[in-house]
Amino acid sequence: MGNPFVHVELSSTDLAKARPFYSALFDWKLDAVEMGDGMTYTMISVGEGTGGGMMKQMIPGATSFWLPYVLVEDIVAATAKAKKLGAKVMKDVTEVMGTGSLSVIVDPAGAPLGLWQPKRK
Repeated sequence: MGNPFVHVELSSTDLAKARPFYSALFDWKLDAVEMGDGMTYTMISVGEGTGGGMMKQMIPGATSFWLPYVLVEDIVAATAKAKKLGAKVMKDVTEVMGTGSLSVIVDPAGAPLGLWQPKRK
């Protein structure tokens, strides 16, 4: 299958409540990773299937929400194509700690979606 979902991320207004809730509910393994800018990112390991992460909500006034990420071959081209098709680019292509690049779009109907391209070796 082309372009599978590869990561699901929670932007939470209260990580102190979210971490123990999801860990207990689903028996997920949570590992905190220091991002180097004072931010901690929590990696979610689920065993089989698509894992994810949790982070502090960075959008002022926004509620907590989950954001799925889809694997793309060329993040720049995919982001441009989404825009051409009517999406709004909420976060343009951004490198993530040497692991790959992401962008976040909102489709023409208002649904947010992340795009992900792993770092090429």
